[in-house]
Amino acid sequence: MAAEIVRRSLKASNFSLLRTLTSFQTRSFSNLAESVQPESDAPSSSFTFSENSGDGDSNSQRKSAIDDNIFIKGPKKASSSKEAESVTMPMSFMTGSIVGKRFYQKVTTREAEDGNGWSVMLDYRTLKTPSKRPLKCPTLALAKAIAAEWEYQEVDGIRPFTMPLMKLSCTALERVPLTRHKIIEYLMKKFPQDLVFCRAPGDNDLTSGVLERQVEKIDPLLKWVESEFGFKPTVHTSFFGGNQDDGLVSAIGSVLKKTDDCELATIDAIASAAHSLVIALGIFRGRLGIEEAIELIRLEEDLQVDNWGLVEGGHDVDIADLRVQIASAVVFLGLTRRV
Repeated sequence: MAAEIVRRSLKASNFSLLRTLTSFQTRSFSNLAESVQPESDAPSSSFTFSENSGDGDSNSQRKSAIDDNIFIKGPKKASSSKEAESVTMPMSFMTGSIVGKRFYQKVTTREAEDGNGWSVMLDYRTLKTPSKRPLKCPTLALAKAIAAEWEYQEVDGIRPFTMPLMKLSCTALERVPLTRHKIIEYLMKKFPQDLVFCRAPGDNDLTSGVLERQVEKIDPLLKWVESEFGFKPTVHTSFFGGNQDDGLVSAIGSVLKKTDDCELATIDAIASAAHSLVIALGIFRGRLGIEEAIELIRLEEDLQVDNWGLVEGGHDVDIADLRVQIASAVVFLGLTRRV
């Protein structure tokens, strides 16, 4: 008898505890949904969580939980006619995030209002940079190429990582003029550790093959550097780099200082992808092509692939990404040069 009373009491308490936890979770989820609900004037790229209101019925609540979705708010109405005639890219554009759904139908180009450069039009709106400056391309060819990138975008979302020319244009227009000195200073700081100056030790069976490949592929580029700038580069086996002739350092710095904003943006982008200012200058001066540069950049890794095989989803993705970075920079450089 006593055992039966205890069993019923435990059963009742478990049911009460379960009901309490369920009620707590329901209230917590409701509070969470209210806390993440954005304000009405949130930017167009913000995410809004929607939830159907229930009438208290359990079936309705379950259906509401299933129908919950995430959508992107449409662009808010412009407060003035000036805002309505332009569209500004958010700062997240420079990071590679999806910035919102496609909100335009037609992409065209036209000459800038001041006659200095060319603009890209999304319907009737003039395209602007993340800092709300008009995106004025130096050539019509570059404007049309950027327009093609915007035309390529799908309805479900604008993907900045598919628009490298747009990103390089924003960099050349906004970042380079403000930080030119720091960009050159950083490039020259990394110059002694340039990829083409580092050599594998020749007294090791594991690296002797790498050294042979470096001598075969990189030495011709170093000879070009000597003939182009008048000083012979010094190679080393240290990952921390080695000192280069002051005359060579001065000559390289002089070349960077004479570049315009688009040229410096290109050199900086290639040097960052290649870990080599020499390769970037080789492309800039016409000594190297895209495939030649990629071969030099991946020389050691390709040798490992030849010996041990290619890792799908790893090496192939790296190669594709590197090719996009180098090729887009080369195309950007070519399109910015006036014929």
